[in-house]
Amino acid sequence: MSIIKRPILTEKSQDLQKGGQYVFEVANKTNKIEIAKEIKKMYGVEVTAVNTLRQFGKKKSRSTRTKVTSGITSTFKKAIVTIAKGEVIDFYDGI
Repeated sequence: MSIIKRPILTEKSQDLQKGGQYVFEVANKTNKIEIAKEIKKMYGVEVTAVNTLRQFGKKKSRSTRTKVTSGITSTFKKAIVTIAKGEVIDFYDGI
């Protein structure tokens, strides 16, 4: 299983990229050292800091014609990675 699942591309994460910070969804059991090594290996950039947080699942419900269905979204872990000044990660390179 891969440590880095996907980059998170939202308006807030796009603003963070201007300051050299990138947001990734990572596996729940990984630590900051493993995340930094994987980012360096995947993108070839120097990582200066890694901040992690767990995004807990939210309750969701929807109404159908006959009943109301409810459930919970999945809990996942996010990593905000700060890279060295002057380096850039280009997510849209191969498109």
